[in-house]
Parts: sequence; C-alpha cells; structure tokens
Amino acid sequence: MAEEFTIAPMRRLLKKAGQLRINEEAANALRECIGEYGLMIAQYAVQNAEEEGRKTILERDIWKAAEKVWVPESRKTE
Repeated sequence: MAEEFTIAPMRRLLKKAGQLRINEEAANALRECIGEYGLMIAQYAVQNAEEEGRKTILERDIWKAAEKVWVPESRKTE
C-alpha cells in the first residue's frame, strides 16, 4: 500500500513536525504507516457504507472509520 504515496509529501510532513534532517528510511517508514492506516480506514468506510445499503462512501463513513482506527484531536470535542 505504501507505493500509493510518494516520498516528497512524507518528507514535508516530517519537516513540518520539526526542522531536522530526514533519513530516506524514515520517510519510507512513515509512508508505510500512513498507507496501512489509510487502507484500514478505507476498509471500515466501505463496510459502513455497505451495511447502510449504499454504493457511495460518504464523508461520515470516513470519520466513523477513522474513529475505529484513530481519533483525531480536532474531532475529540465534537
């Protein structure tokens, strides 16, 4: 799944988190992690849409799936 993402955005995310040099293996590891989390979220979103009898994945499916995998800080107070 990691091949879905390029290294450049991973490097930008790491740079945004702190002004350190970034090892290529670190950027690849982040790419793998994001790919795995993204796939899990996508699978839960598809499952939710199918359970509700829909053929379209909606934003709410993504947020519901994300809450199963990970709860973003910005959504905790909602």
